[in-house]
Amino acid sequence: MADSDLTHHLHAAVPSQAYRELVDSVLPALIDCISDIAKALRKSQHVSHAGSANAFGDDQLNVDVLAENCIRHAISQCPFVVTASSEEDPVERDARSQQGASDDSVPEEHYTIAFDPLDGSSIIAPNWTVGTIIGIWQGKTALNQPPASNQVAAVLGVYGPRTTAIVALRVPGSEPTCLELGIGENGVRDSEIIRPTVRLAETPFKTRYFAPANLRAAADDEKYMALVSHFIQKKYTLRYCGGLVPDVVHALVKGHGVYISPVTAASKAKLRRLYELFPLALIVECAGGKAIDPADGTNILNRTLGDLNETAGLVCGTADEVDFVKKALLD
Repeated sequence: MADSDLTHHLHAAVPSQAYRELVDSVLPALIDCISDIAKALRKSQHVSHAGSANAFGDDQLNVDVLAENCIRHAISQCPFVVTASSEEDPVERDARSQQGASDDSVPEEHYTIAFDPLDGSSIIAPNWTVGTIIGIWQGKTALNQPPASNQVAAVLGVYGPRTTAIVALRVPGSEPTCLELGIGENGVRDSEIIRPTVRLAETPFKTRYFAPANLRAAADDEKYMALVSHFIQKKYTLRYCGGLVPDVVHALVKGHGVYISPVTAASKAKLRRLYELFPLALIVECAGGKAIDPADGTNILNRTLGDLNETAGLVCGTADEVDFVKKALLD
């Protein structure tokens, strides 16, 4: 890989030699993969059912399988990623099987990857923006590990008119960092740092944004209905497209916003903690925001994962707005 502004920036953010391969190998491989997925999606003129379902019972699209295969191939070529699991295949497997690697060959610095290959596939047919969600964990498993410390990096790939990525790192001994990249045809080699620091703004705000997911639930939940009415009455700007990645990235880029995916009696938790919530929570926290479980108000990253299939709701974004939503839904 040719040296670049990105690698210089990441080395400055994470100078410790203990995470050298995270910066030099793992993150570049994933950014190259996002470029490959973007190119493959542009060639996929027809979005159709693949004739299969993932482990959660969701019908798979041909583009889901395409993105899954791209990521699996990329991490199989990175010797420092030893385990991987995904929303499409939620079993932690040896990521190096194609290399014939064994437990004896695990390098001292090694990682587990947990990813949602194509979040928002239900809105890709009308050609809306979709994304990839990736969490990077120290060690050979994400199970029963403290998410706040063992998940050391996260990446959101954004496939729209441009291909971009939000990258966050939080490793011991370094300040948390969050940046936005523009990604070209050649991945890391022609990537460009759009924003070296992605940071949610503090008051006063010129414009306030809200993204209410599962709005139908408001019909059966008085607190959610009252919350949505509050945002309208206070003249917040609605920005919700139905894609978790673009909705959260909108808040990060604009510097303000709150995303709400509630859990109600009629609307059960659907978001996967490992494959969606943990990476998003790390990114939002590194940008100065908060991410909580609306069922009990606890921080998303405070509870360890006992099962790869665990789900939860989500409220994330500007810290003050998250605190307000928590009070409105739980008090």
